[in-house]
Amino acid sequence: MYEQQTWRKLLDEMLEGLQASQVAKREGTFVYDVLSPAALQLEQVYEQLEEVLRLGFAETTNGRYLDMRADEHGLQRKAPEAAQGSVRFSGRAGSVITKGAIVATASGTLFQTMQEVIFADTQPVRVDIAAVESGVSGNVPAGLINAVITELAGVTSVTNDSPTYGGYEGETDSELLARLLAKVRNPATSGNVDHYMQWAMDIAGIGDAKVFPVWNGPGTVKVVLLSTEKSAPAQGLIDEVKQHIEKMRPIGAEVTIVAAKEVPIHIEVDVSLTQEGTDLALVRAEIERGTTDYLGKLAFRDPVVRIARIANAVLDSSSVLDYTSLRLNGGTQNLVLEADQVAVLGTVKVV
Repeated sequence: MYEQQTWRKLLDEMLEGLQASQVAKREGTFVYDVLSPAALQLEQVYEQLEEVLRLGFAETTNGRYLDMRADEHGLQRKAPEAAQGSVRFSGRAGSVITKGAIVATASGTLFQTMQEVIFADTQPVRVDIAAVESGVSGNVPAGLINAVITELAGVTSVTNDSPTYGGYEGETDSELLARLLAKVRNPATSGNVDHYMQWAMDIAGIGDAKVFPVWNGPGTVKVVLLSTEKSAPAQGLIDEVKQHIEKMRPIGAEVTIVAAKEVPIHIEVDVSLTQEGTDLALVRAEIERGTTDYLGKLAFRDPVVRIARIANAVLDSSSVLDYTSLRLNGGTQNLVLEADQVAVLGTVKVV
């Protein structure tokens, strides 16, 4: 809006505004040198005015200013969350698991125990844990937590029988803006579809949701959840959504909360390499990254997994010159998902 208000333009306007025609205005004169700094300052003022306008609108603002716009509509940015779960310790009777004891995965992801537990006998004990650092790195599969870092006398082993869940990096500007626009543009009233969407999205770690009204008769509502990682959320996260919606739902509504059903996409591809001797593991990793990115964009947006788009992911690999055969789940056709399903990367076989 104020892009045209430059130092040159402002200075020329001020010089032209001088009424005394006999006053020298050229560069190097007293008048020119006096007005030039003022024009420069005015240019900076207009630049700040442009920034004020940008920060004043939700779609162009960012950071704390976006937080303030969201707060006007009752929305707060989701904070980073540490993953949580439980582990099973084995050890001798009388051994003590101290609160704050550190356990870890082989790759170095650290977790701390949330309470003190004493072995009553030699039977394993279960202890709640939380990741030391917030973020998705704490969401680890079952069986990966197997190292006791803190010295615990009498403790012989540790493992997690189920995945840890709920680790979340914190809501980005684009994610918060999407929630804000959804709330403003799709008013939620009296337990309508938009209301259930907003309630589901209130929970950190939930990336999207689908709502199916009267799915099992009058008064029934089904909410299908997707994690921020574009996959089925862990049961603990589903339970959080259940508890939240249970407090908010209209009286008499029968609500079912479930995770999206994951459909693994298994890829088999025969490739020609740009250079002989290239490690196929590196090629596979590049294809996996490209495919994962594509499937993430599809999630709850497009039910068709297109083989041509997977082919693009193959050809985007810097080591692939061409391919001669590409199969998805054993076939050569597009895959069509049900409304409550999400495609996730399965195995990738490169030959």
